[in-house]
Amino acid sequence: MNLKSAFDINRKTWNKKVAIHAASDFYDVKSFKAGKSSLKRYELEALGTVSGKSLLHLQCHFGQDTLSWSRMGAKCTGVDISEEAIKLARSLNDDLKLDAQFVCCNVLDVSQHISETFDIIFTSYGVIGWLPDLRPWAQMISERLKPGGVFYIVEFHPIVWMFDYLETPPKLKYGYQQKEPIYEEYKGTYADENASMISKEYGWNHGLGEVITSLTEAGLQIEFLREHTTSPYNIFPDLTKNNEGLFELPSTHYPLLFEVKAIKKEP
Repeated sequence: MNLKSAFDINRKTWNKKVAIHAASDFYDVKSFKAGKSSLKRYELEALGTVSGKSLLHLQCHFGQDTLSWSRMGAKCTGVDISEEAIKLARSLNDDLKLDAQFVCCNVLDVSQHISETFDIIFTSYGVIGWLPDLRPWAQMISERLKPGGVFYIVEFHPIVWMFDYLETPPKLKYGYQQKEPIYEEYKGTYADENASMISKEYGWNHGLGEVITSLTEAGLQIEFLREHTTSPYNIFPDLTKNNEGLFELPSTHYPLLFEVKAIKKEP
């Protein structure tokens, strides 16, 4: 298929989502501006103290997580494919009087736009499914990490993306390692199902073997791979909130999330 066309369709959809997301309870911009962090327990525990460190946030949407890391003392750069998202991220940065930088580009083209290397590269929750091949993604991460630097991803589990959520109940439809693109067209967004916009999206599923192999082949050493049956986001059908404030399925037959922390090897 024509990847440029697919990326362009996705970019246009994300441009339309920005205003809807910024007005949604899901993103709660009012509380964020008042000081609430958008970061969740998994990434906070994994990365710990970031003060004084340089941090590159891949696929940052309109920058709430980027700016949350900035509030914690990191020197942050956020990247996203959506022009509208980057415009809002820069506006939030100015409103909050922070010093984050934001770059608009396809995540696979980061090294064409940024020459700096970073102590930490971070990405989270609904990111790699927009990429057809993880090898150039992992290579870019290696290029932009300092020797000894940390890469961290927390992401929805590939088993989750085997289901078609446009059907009720969700139908097991897609392959765990499916190479063919998945195209979906539906009303609304995960942040506002009642929004009038039509989301048109191309995505790809990536098994954990592909994730780990792409990173190790790019010169990263895996510190851990963890899988979790709980999610901080209530975005899948039939989830219930547990005593820790996380969401889980009535049965825990498969995980909802995974996280990977990796280190770029010293030369």
